[in-house]
Amino acid sequence: MGYTARFADTVNAMLRFILVFLLLLVVLFVAELTPFVERWFIVPFTSVLAEASAWIIHLFDGSTISHGKLIQNASGSFIVSIERGCNGIEAVIILISAILAFPAPWKHRLLGLVFGFLAVQVLNLVRIVSLFFLGLWSHVWFEWFHLYLWQALIVLDALIVFLVWLRYIPKVPRAQGSGPAAA
Repeated sequence: MGYTARFADTVNAMLRFILVFLLLLVVLFVAELTPFVERWFIVPFTSVLAEASAWIIHLFDGSTISHGKLIQNASGSFIVSIERGCNGIEAVIILISAILAFPAPWKHRLLGLVFGFLAVQVLNLVRIVSLFFLGLWSHVWFEWFHLYLWQALIVLDALIVFLVWLRYIPKVPRAQGSGPAAA
């Protein structure tokens, strides 16, 4: 296969990835907004996330409690509500779309989805716990970390997980004669 044909194959593969990635992003983000998904998946997941975060916070501050998507200190002077965009689902949707759009064996895709979901959510737990303590200390710092730093880090985490996953998927061997000519 000549250089031009390999280049065309590469461009076609990249275009396919981009189109499938964008289609999956749209479908999954629209699905996330439906009342069915909200009620049966997003709300219960966010409640579990709040409980797990409160449990971790409780290790350092025994007076912390959670109820639904709320986490608060005992005096009620500071309450965190885990809202849409704060539960890590959007970063997971980006990661899911990228992994499913990439041509890889399904076994490796499933492993990437499981470990990727866990990686994003573990970092999200760190994010929520740190924001809770920042909020107790300074509302200004809480807002800055919440709106700017952590949002970028969670999406960056999804990108890094995808790049690490790419390193571990099996390489597709090139067809005979497609390598550089020996001199």
